[in-house]
Amino acid sequence: MSGERQTPNRGADALYPGGPRFFDAPGVFRVSTDSVLLADFASAGNALRILDLGCGGGTLMILLAERAPSAKLDGVEINPEAASLCRRNIAENGLEARCRVIEGDLRDASALPSAGGYDLVVSNPPYFASGSGRQSPDDRRAAARSEDSCSLSELCAAARRLTRWGGLFALVHRPERMSEVLCAMSAAGLEPKRLRMVQHQAHKAPSLFLAEGRRGGKPGLEILPPLLLADEAGRDSEEIDRIYHRR
Repeated sequence: MSGERQTPNRGADALYPGGPRFFDAPGVFRVSTDSVLLADFASAGNALRILDLGCGGGTLMILLAERAPSAKLDGVEINPEAASLCRRNIAENGLEARCRVIEGDLRDASALPSAGGYDLVVSNPPYFASGSGRQSPDDRRAAARSEDSCSLSELCAAARRLTRWGGLFALVHRPERMSEVLCAMSAAGLEPKRLRMVQHQAHKAPSLFLAEGRRGGKPGLEILPPLLLADEAGRDSEEIDRIYHRR
């Protein structure tokens, strides 16, 4: 749902040479670093069923399909324009046999797949609580940026319902809301198990965090080393080069 500002419609761009290709569309957030980092962080290696809640244009789905070549992937999206773009990006990358888009509201259980069907659920949700943050005059952008149409508790409840017992839920969010996010996950029965801060450089404050919880998991949170986006000289870090397949 969250991401960088959209540019006008143009041809599909490759995320990296030989990598997945993505179209843009008006009113839909484009490919963002947030989603790329989450796709790398989530424990997708052994997953056979993956679901993206609020899949937008399909960035997470398509990157996870690359990481988990045996998996079937679904995405839930309430915005018709975003759902259409997601289908187009799925087709552009030849993933129609493995990926599908479910157009609907993740708060409506009747619009979602059957309960407990997924090994991994992911989400790049709206970062701002309802009534806070800069509000976009575009209703579609406002819905993607703030929780007016989906709160943290509603997101976690949907993730809990759809994740199998022992399955995982991973998301990316802003550090000032970390306490809210982890509490909402725990309250929904998705016990936080892994946490990683994202920093531009080692001396900078975190700008994002990545979290993963397990349905029915026991308490015990692993704090991973921070993910640094740049080195001391301001160049992309070795890890960012790895994530973007530059080395």
